[in-house]
Amino acid sequence: MTDFDEASAVLVRTEGALGRLTLNRPKAINALNIDMIRQLTAALVAWRHDTDIDIVVIEGAGDRGLCAGGDVRVLYDEITAGRPEGTVDFFRSEYALNLMIAEYPKPVVAFADGITMGGGIGLAGHAAIRIVTERSRLAMPETRIGFTPDVGGTLLLGRAPGRIGEYLGLTGGTMSGADAIYAGFADHYVPSQHLPELREALGKRADPTSPAELVLLFDETPEPSVLVEQREWIDEVFSADTIGEIMQRLSARPEPAASAVAQTLAELSPTGLAVTLDAVREAREGDLREALIGEYRRVLWFGAEHPDLVEGIRAQLVDKDRSPKWQPATIADLAPDATAAARAYVPEVALFD
Repeated sequence: MTDFDEASAVLVRTEGALGRLTLNRPKAINALNIDMIRQLTAALVAWRHDTDIDIVVIEGAGDRGLCAGGDVRVLYDEITAGRPEGTVDFFRSEYALNLMIAEYPKPVVAFADGITMGGGIGLAGHAAIRIVTERSRLAMPETRIGFTPDVGGTLLLGRAPGRIGEYLGLTGGTMSGADAIYAGFADHYVPSQHLPELREALGKRADPTSPAELVLLFDETPEPSVLVEQREWIDEVFSADTIGEIMQRLSARPEPAASAVAQTLAELSPTGLAVTLDAVREAREGDLREALIGEYRRVLWFGAEHPDLVEGIRAQLVDKDRSPKWQPATIADLAPDATAAARAYVPEVALFD
């Protein structure tokens, strides 16, 4: 095992043929900041051509989750202080890391145990082998703060079965491990008590046993996905062309769940909802690099041009009054071209060099 600084926000270790990356901010459910992103990136760069490392595992310290997402309070501070360069640097670095994980020449295994949301999906959702447990709670909850899913999440949402992606992206709904596998956010279900054994097996594997074959030794069948049961009405409602039409279809459905969803959407940022619907559908037609570029345009537009992101973070995390003042205030007030500016936004600094 390599030496490491236990106080570091990312623990970088090697165990046999295994490279371990452990997010180490358990009190914050391992929320990502720019220093953590840089440490993760540096480790992956160093291991890329290291012949002693065959497999990389990404995991979270503590028992609450892999990663609760990006540290949006820092994002709020950057925007309100008029430091756009900090916002640009964070998203460029984070998205480059997401793409690196997806394209990494060695298998990356992600333990999405516990809470794995937002930026955590960017780490786990693009790994070669994505593992969930009975404790897993996955989500892209960005609309809850007047924002839009990113970190390549729009691609995962766009490729989910039927209209499950639109449903999850707009509502910010939480998935169980079974839901995540059904929706295409994960590959295997392994009880959390077996993760240490699996990690040890990955580190000591003997060729020609592949990581995927080892994971199958611990894989179990989860309980049925709730999304499967709700698929029929979700597909009918969320295939509508606009947010307004989605709300109309929700009002016509007899399911109690549909009424609850309508109430949720009515409380969220109308602009965030419209931009998210457009982003998921655009990403469905492309690849991860294209999805990240589309997300980059939209998130920087929110940071520079639209007040709902700052207002959403203020209401949820700063003042905590839970009473955001969206602009516009209601879905009915959305302009027909409400998504055009975000889609066409041209950042001053390109995402990929």
